[in-house]
Amino acid sequence: MGRLAPSPTGSLHLGHARSFLLAWWHARSRGGHIVMRMEDLDGPRCEPRFVDQALFDLEWLGIDWDGPVLLQSTGLPRFAEAIDRLLHTGAAYPCVCSRGEIRAAQSAPQRGAAEPRYPGTCRGRFATAAQALSATGREAGVRFRVRPGSVVVDDRFAGRHEFDVEASVGDFLIGRRDGAPAYQLAVVLDDAQQGVTEIVRGDDLLPSAARQLLLQRALGLPAADYYHVPLVLDDTGRRLAKRHDDLGLSQLRERGTDPRALVSWVAASAGIVTGEPLSAREYLPLFELTRVPRTSVIAPTRF
Repeated sequence: MGRLAPSPTGSLHLGHARSFLLAWWHARSRGGHIVMRMEDLDGPRCEPRFVDQALFDLEWLGIDWDGPVLLQSTGLPRFAEAIDRLLHTGAAYPCVCSRGEIRAAQSAPQRGAAEPRYPGTCRGRFATAAQALSATGREAGVRFRVRPGSVVVDDRFAGRHEFDVEASVGDFLIGRRDGAPAYQLAVVLDDAQQGVTEIVRGDDLLPSAARQLLLQRALGLPAADYYHVPLVLDDTGRRLAKRHDDLGLSQLRERGTDPRALVSWVAASAGIVTGEPLSAREYLPLFELTRVPRTSVIAPTRF
């Protein structure tokens, strides 16, 4: 069982298209199922119109899925229950630190780090979130307690990787101060609920797999097989992002782009070259994830 999990915060772009097509081809070419999830926990940036747009973008590519679309925001009670379990067992604790305070506490900031390492300021400081609020006047988030040592991720595509989560990010956030679950916890619980057994996604999320494995073990959840594939980069070597409006799927569609041209570019980047552009479904008999190059792909300037 594979999954597609867009974040509805704007138009999907070419990088998303490649990851989702690779995931879809990998599952469907072997007779597998695909579930759809909208990771809509990013506050006001996640608007209903973006949910509809993301689904339309994927259908335009020729991607389908099995069963209803799961909105991640409908799982709040499940997320809260899991956080309470981790707090009760001592695997997590309340934290009132802001991002600015965490950065200021770093004696040697990590250049280029996506997030600062948490120094453990609130470890053992508060017994409960209510106590934290009473003592500081701040609502508390919740952090997962990480033990020192390597976490091994045996990725089915990228190979074996070891991550020292404690040394790189420290105790990581699983519950935000506004009461919403953080990404790492939400994705683990939703994957388990939806029966996801294989995850194909960009290799920028490979370090996240180590944190997700820790949460799966703490909650007694099964681990999926991970396949982290190289990203699509722009001509400067940067990862494609929402700032690349000219490669947004809705913009390409509005310019009259044939979806088969885009799908065929993704197929070629995955080692499949045909004499003419084909639909996503027509590539299924030709797809093998093992043929996908292990290097990043440079996005074309036009289709």
